[in-house]
Amino acid sequence: MTRRLTITTTLSLAAMVAAASLGIGQEGPKVGYKDTPMLPGGKWHVHDGDRPQPPIITPGTASTQDEPGRAPSDAVALFDGRDLSHWHDGKGGPAKWKIGEGGMVVAPGTGSIVSKDEFGDCQLHLEWASPTPPKGKDQGRGNSGLMFFGRYEMQILDNYDNITYPDGQAGAVYGQVPPLVNASRKPGEWQTYDVMFTAPRFKADGALESPAYVTTLINGVLVQNHTQLLGPMAFRALPQYTKHGPKGPILLQDHSNPTRFRNIWVREIKNIEQP
Repeated sequence: MTRRLTITTTLSLAAMVAAASLGIGQEGPKVGYKDTPMLPGGKWHVHDGDRPQPPIITPGTASTQDEPGRAPSDAVALFDGRDLSHWHDGKGGPAKWKIGEGGMVVAPGTGSIVSKDEFGDCQLHLEWASPTPPKGKDQGRGNSGLMFFGRYEMQILDNYDNITYPDGQAGAVYGQVPPLVNASRKPGEWQTYDVMFTAPRFKADGALESPAYVTTLINGVLVQNHTQLLGPMAFRALPQYTKHGPKGPILLQDHSNPTRFRNIWVREIKNIEQP
């Protein structure tokens, strides 16, 4: 009996030594280094294993012309193809756009729609299709708009074989910065917007502390690269910032064209070291 206990104890000690060598304990594996230089800020070492681990999410899937993709697991789905429950008419009433044709469709004359959820820094995915057959030209063809905080506009327009002023083209920060390239698909085809939006910050006295920025892809092509916004959307005028809160709604514009939308989702951008 004594010998068996001794053998068991010896095996247990061996297992503990092996576990220790692998850095395995009650708090999980030990990784990283503490004998490296401190990073700026004096909180973390280079390769510091004690830094918070990034959250694990399930990534989304890509869309096709026939089917919308699936949003990432940590996204807020603003439109999943079934109803307009995440939107209102800008006055608190029901959104008046239509459901059909594979998405939701602008009902011209009913007004813009506004998300019930509000966001600050965020990643937004949206898919749209311009009316087909195309009608009109210049700004009168497939016009709509995507606005963060209901005021910072990324232009939506049918720019396939349709010339307009460059800062009014699809992918433009409307009235401010043209897109790097025209990556538009044909009218009737689904197009994708992926926008990384950094909200502006304001000082207590209302002065601008830091402006808004956007990085934007249309159909997977970079069209805005960390572009600084001069302010909110302005037509034939220079924009000016006015103080507002840290979050605001998403607005989709009724510009008298029956543009279609589908698969709209938003992910808040947060520093993982923040609570």
